[in-house]
Amino acid sequence: MSAAFAHGLIVGKFYPPHAGHHHLIDTAAARCARVSVVVTASTAESIPLALRAAWLREAHPQAEVTIAPVVDDVEIDYADPEIWSAHVTVFRHALALAHGGAPEIDAVFSSEEYGPELAHRFGAAHVGVDPDRGRFPVSGTMVRRDPASCWRWLSPAVRGHLARRVAVVGAESSGTTTLARDLAAHYAARGGPWAATRWVPEYGRTYCEEKLALARRRAKATGLPKPWLDDLEWESPEFATIAERQLLWEDAAARTGSPLLVCDTDALSTSLWHERYLGVASAVHPRARHDLWIHTSVEDVPFEQDGWRDGEAVRHRMDARFREELALRGLPHLVVSGPPHARLERAVEAVDALITQGWAFAAPL
Repeated sequence: MSAAFAHGLIVGKFYPPHAGHHHLIDTAAARCARVSVVVTASTAESIPLALRAAWLREAHPQAEVTIAPVVDDVEIDYADPEIWSAHVTVFRHALALAHGGAPEIDAVFSSEEYGPELAHRFGAAHVGVDPDRGRFPVSGTMVRRDPASCWRWLSPAVRGHLARRVAVVGAESSGTTTLARDLAAHYAARGGPWAATRWVPEYGRTYCEEKLALARRRAKATGLPKPWLDDLEWESPEFATIAERQLLWEDAAARTGSPLLVCDTDALSTSLWHERYLGVASAVHPRARHDLWIHTSVEDVPFEQDGWRDGEAVRHRMDARFREELALRGLPHLVVSGPPHARLERAVEAVDALITQGWAFAAPL
């Protein structure tokens, strides 16, 4: 079936994109030979233009859809014809950059009241799409006001960006994994958008197990004695790899989870283990995405040797280093001690406070 229009146009802030936006773009793509989506953002807004454009390109990879980002710092006044003209000039500039010239537009797709006027100024037909938000009862304003209540309307990329990330950190055998698992289960039990709350395990443990297994295979093949943990030699790039892969695990989990992601360790922890094994702090620090750190104290937790841990003396030394670094870096954190139920109660109080703060978005222009 041939397309109803040659070139459709959509203009919006996509601050941030949601299901209504995606429906609008998909509808236009189904009815046009090609579609241009002009993404406008003012310099006063807190989600970068490039990030919004990347989210839309990921969600709409069709060859016929072109994402055209542009900075638009013109004030909003739909009653002022001069302001209207200024906006249209910006839109045409975005189209010219995206297409290497000034393309003809024969249809404007919109769910907004300004849609007909925008179509008129491009000399194009107006196609209204779900203007009463009956199919997708969501708007950018609603998302910015309360992302959690709009979670089901957000794409994986936007969820990954907005999810609150809590890192549970501490020395060996201090209950980090127990608390991370219990904290995630507590929020998942709340249901609704929180039902998908997940916790991300420690990649460093997996890396260490694989490293030892490889060393043992090599030793067996050459007739050498079976190596143990203390026999392993470490290099600085390995810790950078562990930190980066930990973040990849986090990002993947955040895209499919709830508004909260619980992380068992972080890049700070990896840098401290780099210090422990190589004697100097790591110079590589992957981008941090966490909103809160929970330090599990070694107090009230008996040391358990599972065959992978250094020992009691090292545990206390590392516990002190975590306290020092969290305070030195000024990271938002709390220290939990006592039995598991007490630690969980304190952690929930802190996470609830974080969630109550909400998400901070700069007001759109």
